Amino acid sequence: QVQLVESGGGLVQAEDSLRLSCAASGRTIRRQTMGWFRRVLGKEREFVAATNWNDGAAYYADSVKGRFTISRDNAENTVYLQMNSLKPEDTAVYYCAARNPYSRGTTRASTDYNYWGRGTQVTVSS
Repeated sequence: QVQLVESGGGLVQAEDSLRLSCAASGRTIRRQTMGWFRRVLGKEREFVAATNWNDGAAYYADSVKGRFTISRDNAENTVYLQMNSLKPEDTAVYYCAARNPYSRGTTRASTDYNYWGRGTQVTVSS
């Protein structure tokens, strides 16, 4: 089992930056694909970004491509989401997620992720 705890959310203005962190415990995430999702109240949870465990490739939703960067520090057992040029439409609760170890292929489907954090709120004012 792996436990995930997000941090770094907050209230910012449009065009500001934030860096979210996802600290994992209970097991190393070295062999796990990690993702970030977000949910606006009343809407479905949506994919934001993911990074493969095996080749380090990163994938992004079109809405954040060029503005957000996902990275991982396996030594620290932590995944990050650097968010630049934030927009009001980025306002959501952001969740960190992990797939089972050794799962192949990056997926944007939340149902393919097996472990979830409790989320951190990001609010972007215009």
